[in-house]
Parts: sequence; C-alpha cells; structure tokens
Amino acid sequence: MIYFIALILLLLIIAGPSLWVRHVLNKHSANLDSIPGTGAELADHLLKRFGLEETKVERTESGNDHFSPGEKCVRLSPEVYDGRSLTAVAVAAHEVGHAIQYGRKETITHLREHYTPMASMVQRLGTVILMASPLVLAIVHIPQLALLTALAGVLAMLASALMQLIILPMEWDASFNKAMPILFQGEYLPPQHQPIVKQILTAAALTYFAGALVNVLQLWRWLAILRGVIR
Repeated sequence: MIYFIALILLLLIIAGPSLWVRHVLNKHSANLDSIPGTGAELADHLLKRFGLEETKVERTESGNDHFSPGEKCVRLSPEVYDGRSLTAVAVAAHEVGHAIQYGRKETITHLREHYTPMASMVQRLGTVILMASPLVLAIVHIPQLALLTALAGVLAMLASALMQLIILPMEWDASFNKAMPILFQGEYLPPQHQPIVKQILTAAALTYFAGALVNVLQLWRWLAILRGVIR
C-alpha cells in the first residue's frame, strides 16, 4: 500500500504542474464582452507600442504559443490569436514580453539561447540511449551493462527537465516584469482581473518546465520495456 501511495505522489509531482497549467488556461478561456480586441490584435498593438514593428504575429497550432527570436515572430494558438478571453490577453502579452526581452537585448535572453537547444539535444540523446539499451543487452548479454545504459538515458532525460527549470527566470520575467505591468499599468484590463491574470501568467511561465516534467513519464515506459527484455 505504501508503495502505491508513493507512486501516486510521484506521478502527481511529475504530471501535476502540467495538469494545473492546462486547467488554469482552459478555465479562463471564455470570451468576455468587456475585452475589446483579440489576443492577436493586442500583440500587434503592443509590438508597435514598444517599437518592434519588424516582429510579426502569426497563428500556430493549439498549445504552441511562443516567440521565435530568429524569425522575429510571435506565434499564437487559434484560441489565443482569435480569442477575447483573459487567457488570450495574458498569453499574448506574455509572448510579447519575450519579444521585448530580445528587442532590448536583455542579458536574460542568453538563458534560452544557451539552454533550450541543449535541453532538446540532451532529451533526444536520452531517448536514443534508452532505445538502445535492449539492443545492448541483445548484443552483449550482460544485464548490468544494459541497466547502466538505461541509467544514462534516465539521467539525460532528467537533466533536460532541469535545464528547463534553469530557463524559468526568463519566463517569469516575461510574465511579471513585462506582461503584468503592461496589462494593468497600461489599463488594458481593469484591476479586478488582476488575481486571475496573475494565475494565468504563472501558468504561462511554467508551461515549458511542466512539459519537460511530463516527458520524464516516458522513462517509465522505457524502463518497463527494458525490465521485460531482461527477464
């Protein structure tokens, strides 16, 4: 029983942030008559306001809101691009916050430039290593070596999640040093919405880290496969 409880707690720790992020974003995604423009219109307006006219606003697939510094493009999911909800406004402002960071060439942007490509590479490496561990066992017939290979893959996947945690200050800055003051000091939203928008901006800041944690769940699948091979 105690092992079952420990497993449930571990799953909540890993999957909980992602579930919370989705819950918050979906909960406040209903369009409001009091919001005069869409997320795309707000993003375009803010980019012009901050002298970032070269940066475009484009629609992308659901759940993939992001700013691409190389292409100078704020990409918003259909729900945000066309939405007039608190989620649409807050997420659009968050992504413009990233555009402002790069437009001002803030030092904090080095976090993403250095660690995001590295995190992706380490995650791919971890997946390849885990996939290779049954093959190692089949070739050398040494279970201990296969387990060491799998352990290396596990550590690589965990390192990838940790790198996303390192990037968190940049996400926090986009939400609370950029988007929050813009929305309320600029009077784009009335003060009564501030507690909800704070929740949404927290969710936006945690999106990448929460996603990286969910990727760790893949480890259980590979370890189960490896365990079956060793038996």
